[in-house]
Amino acid sequence: MQADSTVAFDFVRTLAGELSGGNVDLPSFPEIAVRVRRVLSDPKSTLEQVVRVVGSEPALAARLVRISNSASINRSGKVVSDLRTAINRIGYNMVRSASISFSMAQIRKGNKLAGLEHHLDELWHRSTTVAAYAYVLARNCTTVNPDEAMLTGMMHGLGKLYVLTRVIDHPELFADDTTLNQIIDDWHASIGKAILENWNFSESMANAVGEQADLTRSQVGPADLTDVIAIAILMASQSADMPDPEIPLHELAPAKRMGLDSEKVQAVARESAAEVSALSQALGD
Repeated sequence: MQADSTVAFDFVRTLAGELSGGNVDLPSFPEIAVRVRRVLSDPKSTLEQVVRVVGSEPALAARLVRISNSASINRSGKVVSDLRTAINRIGYNMVRSASISFSMAQIRKGNKLAGLEHHLDELWHRSTTVAAYAYVLARNCTTVNPDEAMLTGMMHGLGKLYVLTRVIDHPELFADDTTLNQIIDDWHASIGKAILENWNFSESMANAVGEQADLTRSQVGPADLTDVIAIAILMASQSADMPDPEIPLHELAPAKRMGLDSEKVQAVARESAAEVSALSQALGD
């Protein structure tokens, strides 16, 4: 049964009002993610302060140590066991990515958004996969910072999470996947951009999230972060057996700026499969 159109219209009007008013945040996000974001955004923060904040959440600390010893990060093969060394090895952007992934997993496992589990599962898995592809693409095909690309990929779906946190009070909407998916598709990119701006992330990251679906965007010069995120999303969709884009990947403007012809697209997907898998597992559960 289709959701009541009046409810959908009122919900979209509320989203538009929040967006235009700058009132866009994720109050349901676990406190640890907020604390990590704050300490890492303060240029005066020391490594010891970061360690103390992260160490206050043992499960997140354990995840960071695991990431630091993962095959995609630990090129030397030297195993580390303490949090300070782990954070030094992986860098702050990886800490941010891991805290976002951890928080999304906590929300997914909680009961605040009961009834939306399949949406949350898909969002969490897709975010980690996009983050991994973005990291690989940035490192292998561009001069974009791979860690920043990974973090942006991890956060590209925050707008979807925002919509889900709002729609829980309107069960008639999430009972109808068609209507809910349409609302998410229409609004999540602009909402995600607003969240990143509100969180004081860089303009390039906010723009990449806001323009992630614009495959005809004009861009002078080499491939940028927005190009990386756009292609990472498409490659993640293909790896999840979703329908191929109407236009072959290598014919899209972002791919062309990255020098990805049809053979290179296949080569990147093939050669990076193990690394994407390793990064996705490291960022995930």
